[in-house]
Amino acid sequence: MLARHRTALLAFLFALGAALPVAAGEIALPREAQLGPRPFYLVDKMKDGPLKQQLSQCTGPFHKTDFSIGHRGAALQFPEHSRESYLAAARMGAGVIECDVTFTRDRQLVCRHSQCDLHTTTNILTVPDLAAKCTQPFSPADPATGRKASAKCCTSDITLAEFKRLTAKMDGFNPDAKTPEEFQNGTPRWRTDLYANSGTLMSHDDSIALIKSLGAKFTPELKAPEVAMPFDGDYTQETYATQMLAAYKAAGIPPSEVFPQSFSLKDILYWVKTEPDFASRALYLEDRYEKAGLDPNRPETWKPSMQELKASGVAILGPPIFAMLALNDKGEIVPSAYARAAKAAGLDLIGWSLERDGPLNRGGAFYHKSVKAAIDRDGDTLSVLDVLARQVGVRAMFSDWPATTTFYANCMGMK
Repeated sequence: MLARHRTALLAFLFALGAALPVAAGEIALPREAQLGPRPFYLVDKMKDGPLKQQLSQCTGPFHKTDFSIGHRGAALQFPEHSRESYLAAARMGAGVIECDVTFTRDRQLVCRHSQCDLHTTTNILTVPDLAAKCTQPFSPADPATGRKASAKCCTSDITLAEFKRLTAKMDGFNPDAKTPEEFQNGTPRWRTDLYANSGTLMSHDDSIALIKSLGAKFTPELKAPEVAMPFDGDYTQETYATQMLAAYKAAGIPPSEVFPQSFSLKDILYWVKTEPDFASRALYLEDRYEKAGLDPNRPETWKPSMQELKASGVAILGPPIFAMLALNDKGEIVPSAYARAAKAAGLDLIGWSLERDGPLNRGGAFYHKSVKAAIDRDGDTLSVLDVLARQVGVRAMFSDWPATTTFYANCMGMK
């Protein structure tokens, strides 16, 4: 009788998507993606129309999809590049998960969005012996002079062992802080510290092992060093770029499961020359909007041209959302000239980053700046995504909350 009840209970839990017991050390994930309430909240907030009607009728089940890329994991509510953030992204159905890669003082690779962001993304300033090693120690705000609080702590200031002593937190800082504790208390109001009390930092190797265990693919970004290269005499940019991809070879990960990224075209072309199997899926992250005043509707500002990028060996272009969108004469969101030219040249597009502008009731910020006049509600997240997917034809989307991209891809029958 007891065995029969136990079997029935396990079957019931499995039907709900709960994971059955697994061996120690393994990651238990449900068969189906767990989206939570946010995608459905966004549907409720959409403007009335055919897309809202279609999405409102989509109730699942939902499954993992490579269209959904976990941007720094699930950074909307979890400390970015933490174990907890990666797990959340996988549970939301992200088929690809990102580790931004930089290096420590002892040349070990770790997951951080920037080489010098430890003062805003970890608790380093309240770990005295490690705070003392920061490039720029904490300096308090001085209201009398108008000076803001500041600090600069880099992964290259400390070793891997020291890095692993830190705890991840939500990215942010308080510019009016008088103490290190106050400085670290600066999470934007539209995010949360609810899941940020014990974020586990990840080395690059840790991320590979975890993401592999989660059954997802990999998109490591080679972050630009913020120290002079060669670092410490002989650690060159080429050594660094080679080291990142070598980690996937050592772990037995096939190149077909890895989407390397860099904002440096030189890095991409180095991989084209030295690692063609990896380079065939490498993302050249669009950096010309900062460096060259790129205008999505003025081809003369795209240097090199889309055709030149394709001819050089670039396969995938990774632009910010705004670069791929424009408004037509009716005020409707449509593909930009930039997006049309990229597709015409045979470049795949992967966009960044959905759910990163915070609330959209005021038109959004950086990511929506080209279509701000058409944005006035959170539900426009899905309207923008629909244009990117069906009209621009993006291959995938980075998202700070992968449940949103997983929901859309499943509802629209995408892989």
